[in-house]
Amino acid sequence: MPRSQALHGLRMRRRPRPAATRSRWRYVVPVVALAAGGLFGVSAITSNGTDLRPATRDLVQVVRSGDQRVKTKAAGVRRLQAEVDALSAQRAPGSSRLAQLQKQESSIAVAAGMTPVQGSAVTVTLDDSHRDLSTLPADTDPNWLLVHQQDVQGVVNALWQGGATAMTIMDQRIISTSAVRCVGNTLLLQGRVYSPPFVISAMGDQKKLRNALQKDPAVSDYRDYVPLVGLGYSVSDKDDAHFAAYAGSAQLRYATSPATPSSPTGPSGAPTSSSTEAPK
Repeated sequence: MPRSQALHGLRMRRRPRPAATRSRWRYVVPVVALAAGGLFGVSAITSNGTDLRPATRDLVQVVRSGDQRVKTKAAGVRRLQAEVDALSAQRAPGSSRLAQLQKQESSIAVAAGMTPVQGSAVTVTLDDSHRDLSTLPADTDPNWLLVHQQDVQGVVNALWQGGATAMTIMDQRIISTSAVRCVGNTLLLQGRVYSPPFVISAMGDQKKLRNALQKDPAVSDYRDYVPLVGLGYSVSDKDDAHFAAYAGSAQLRYATSPATPSSPTGPSGAPTSSSTEAPK
């Protein structure tokens, strides 16, 4: 049999696709289209006419937006506190006992950082190195070119040791519960994010503050890297500095241990828990 005739016979013997198989897609396609339409509708309602994942909502933008919100709220807190103080002074009943308490409060508020202050101050500025790593010795660690948390903390501790009566880092007043934390080369302070250069100012006797900086081992170690890799370090005096009052939360938080069957019991028989006050 010729080849063309054999192929023709094979084609003729192929059975057509069953009608049930062909008709299955008549039901599948509408269901898929209906589901897709439902998803589009849910997406439109959720987005409320905006992009669900806009390109600008990257991590940097999120941090900047949060930083701006904290800055705005802090300014509002200062304004409201000033109004409360003014109204309290106007409407409080007059008595010797009240006057004594207000005087005591004023003296404590200054030490606690709750009131603005002015006076002579010393300012320390720390900055990352701007040298190209390729121009430095081959064994140079890239971390040497950055200002780290321990560097900022070393300056802060030295200034307190030197008798500082008030302190600010960047534009924020520092109090006993303020914590200095760094992530990479950014400073996290009381809900705000800062990039170098970092500016630390302390109010007090300028001579004593400078001597404390000169003698402190942590600050001395930082200064060793200034000529080595080009870290920024400068100290300046200001005779009429103004520090704003602290505008954050002053609420103390405690760490407590969970009650366990083996925990000691108090007079009432209930388990007692230990607590540690936040460091001051």
